[in-house]
Amino acid sequence: MTNRSGFLPGSTPAAYQLPAEDAATARHKGKGYPPAPEPLPVPVMDNHTHFDFPAAAGTGDFTVALAAALDAAEAAGVSGAVQVGTDLESSRFTAAAVDADPRLLGAVAIHPNDAPVLAGAGTLEPALEEIEALAAHPRIRAIGETGLDYFRTGEDGREQQHYSFRRHIDIAKRLGLALQIHDRDAHDDVVRLLQEEGAPDTVVFHCFSGDRGLARICNENGWYMSFSGTVTFKNSANLHEALEVADRRLLLVETDAPFLTPHPHRGRPNASYMVPYTVRSMAERLGADLSELGTDLAANTVRAYGSWADA
Repeated sequence: MTNRSGFLPGSTPAAYQLPAEDAATARHKGKGYPPAPEPLPVPVMDNHTHFDFPAAAGTGDFTVALAAALDAAEAAGVSGAVQVGTDLESSRFTAAAVDADPRLLGAVAIHPNDAPVLAGAGTLEPALEEIEALAAHPRIRAIGETGLDYFRTGEDGREQQHYSFRRHIDIAKRLGLALQIHDRDAHDDVVRLLQEEGAPDTVVFHCFSGDRGLARICNENGWYMSFSGTVTFKNSANLHEALEVADRRLLLVETDAPFLTPHPHRGRPNASYMVPYTVRSMAERLGADLSELGTDLAANTVRAYGSWADA
């Protein structure tokens, strides 16, 4: 039996199907979009995704491609998503996308890896000014993704990353928005800067990558932990332990699509319709009822970002 978007669970939604001449090659190489999972019994939201990437945006009229992608997600039990900007171009896209479809809320920011580049070019301040202007849109509910990334930026770029992160924290606080944090190999400094600046009322660790120690810090501070497909990986012992100690009231789920595709489709492109793979894995890890966990995840998301029906 087909669902509302016209696909059978176990088949790839039409919004993500390749032209016929390319589909066989993609399947052979394991590069095409995976099949859709069984829909969730209780709808949840994808807390962090990137529809602006070519693999997600499709071709032609972006509003048509966006609607088709969100239809596929909705049919899988994913009723909405947070579209996230990482630079000026994607943040402008985000502002247009949240106007185009009411199933989207948005987040805008300069990615930490871009901060040293813009600072070196003397354009970081104008970029931050535009981010703040874009964030005034009523459906932009978060400043992000911002934070620190010590994996791709060396020590020579850390000072600029710290400055940019502090500026994003300030914008979030002044505008009363959530802060979506990108934290890669920088847990201690992320926590330190949040404490030094005074964290916004709502903080979300996007694609939570810490261990049980960071999870306990988040519990103590009321900071949300958004788990992605990486929590489904067998070798993610630290994430499994963090999930098990995390306060259930602070749990969120995301894709970070088109990246971080959950097991059993790791290595293939990701999309919002694949959230159920991660939610089921989280429920199994926690020994939780799937419907109850879905209800909690949805309620947590609304607390973090507000209602999709507002504005």
